[in-house]
Amino acid sequence: MGTIIDYLKEYGEYMLEEKGFNEVDSLALSQFAYLKFDGLAPEIGESKPMVSLQELFEHQDYDRLYADERYREDNTALFLGFVHSKRFHEMKVGNYVNQIDLETETQFSAVTFRLPNGVYYVAYRGTDETIVGWKEDLNLAFSEPVRGQLMSVDYLNRAADAMTGDFYVGGHSKGGNLATYACMNCDEEVRSRIMAIYDHDGPGFRPEIMAQGAYDEIADRIHKTIPHSSLVGMLLYSDGAYRVVESKTIGLAQHNPYTWLVNEDRFKMVNELYAGRKFLDEALNQWILSLSQEQVRIFSDTLYQVILASETDNLIDFTANWHKSIHKIGVALKEIEPQTRKNIIQIMKSLFDIISLQMKERRKSKNELQREKFEQGIAQLEQMFTKSE
Repeated sequence: MGTIIDYLKEYGEYMLEEKGFNEVDSLALSQFAYLKFDGLAPEIGESKPMVSLQELFEHQDYDRLYADERYREDNTALFLGFVHSKRFHEMKVGNYVNQIDLETETQFSAVTFRLPNGVYYVAYRGTDETIVGWKEDLNLAFSEPVRGQLMSVDYLNRAADAMTGDFYVGGHSKGGNLATYACMNCDEEVRSRIMAIYDHDGPGFRPEIMAQGAYDEIADRIHKTIPHSSLVGMLLYSDGAYRVVESKTIGLAQHNPYTWLVNEDRFKMVNELYAGRKFLDEALNQWILSLSQEQVRIFSDTLYQVILASETDNLIDFTANWHKSIHKIGVALKEIEPQTRKNIIQIMKSLFDIISLQMKERRKSKNELQREKFEQGIAQLEQMFTKSE
């Protein structure tokens, strides 16, 4: 029993012709897409050949790949696992794009891998360490497509033009959402060449977004995997067609792909999400869909404004200096316009009301105490805002 890194060590000796491509390979490639290929791999549209893993390994700026300090150790082990395995040693990287636009609240990155057997894998990067990437995740709750989703379609159409034959598409976290969105909205000819779509704990879509694309045409090709205690992957997800992977950790930390357990060449599966987690996921989705477009926007924009008050542009610095961040956030909360504060209170109260109602419907006596705690929490929040006025 191990992780994707252990998998590369144990099954890296098998060529893809010996043991076919699987969902563990997909998760490893989806995590590989988080590496920073800026200046190291050719960008989409460039008339340059794809680069090999060995070329990346020997590049003078090789260390730039690990600019994301959160996962430097694991990402280094992952890269070395790829480059030293027979299974992926001859893999090539290209069609890279990485754009961060604060004005449009967009963080978009994708890359194409040419596997040693000649088949391609289009990978969309999930939310990176930037604050703007986190804000774009919140924007997914809006009824209109976010810019990153529109860019994912354009990328897939362009990348497909540069590839021969059929191919895979996938991603982790927001990358899984972008992979699915791109596949159900790309050109019909491109869609016909997609062999499988891998969504690893990616958020779903509002019903309005689902209705706009050709979801039914790709539904049977989607392989959705989520950890035992999934939050992100169940956000706005109602299809029900997913498989649950065991993790070596607990809580929201299970979103990290490096915690997912692998048994030989497949994930270690469990029957269902934790009951408590599933209950909260259902309540959260019901709450989001009950809000108007304007309420969602107010909630999202206010949270973003408060986080920006920490005067950092990435989550690494934010968490590293959390003492200073919390103080600045407290100041920012007091400066929010009074009517907006009241709106936020009402929006949050609606979430607690939904949770409380669901608890009553379950008629479990132990839920009464939990419901009281939720009600106390919203009362404290109201009191805090009242004092700041």
